[in-house]
Amino acid sequence: MANKEATVAEIAEGFRNSSAVLLTEYRGLTVAQLKQLRSNIREHASYAVVKNTLAKRAFNEVGVSGLDAELVGPTAIAFVHGDTVSVAKALRDFAKANDPLVLKGGYFDGAIVTADEVRKLADLETREVLLAKLAGAVKASLFGAAYMFNAPLAQAVRAVDALRQKKESA
Repeated sequence: MANKEATVAEIAEGFRNSSAVLLTEYRGLTVAQLKQLRSNIREHASYAVVKNTLAKRAFNEVGVSGLDAELVGPTAIAFVHGDTVSVAKALRDFAKANDPLVLKGGYFDGAIVTADEVRKLADLETREVLLAKLAGAVKASLFGAAYMFNAPLAQAVRAVDALRQKKESA
């Protein structure tokens, strides 16, 4: 009984410390495949196989309901502590390559998400790519502004030079 309470507390703590929680069904995966999946997401998440009854108790302890329907069959949870999009991409890609892995849904940004919403999340650009695009857009805007500010000055210089040449030739 004490071991179960410790497991519930561990799951609840993992949930509290995560930016997102993604549920999967791992039935049919080998130990080597599970090890590979853990390795794929290690940078941004931890991946734990859990008992459904203990996970339900842990989720109720942290005040999250609505995931009970997803807690059927062999369940493993990705506790995301980094970039959620990267973890969603890694899980989606692993599921494509390894049919037994099934995305069930999860909890992200204060709301329950379905498996389809996790796949849509995986289709987003990563945070780093979005920041790079934003930086590129800002740089282009600044370049455009600098060009606009310099254009009248350059036109004035050309006009003065044309007047000087005209005066010299006259």
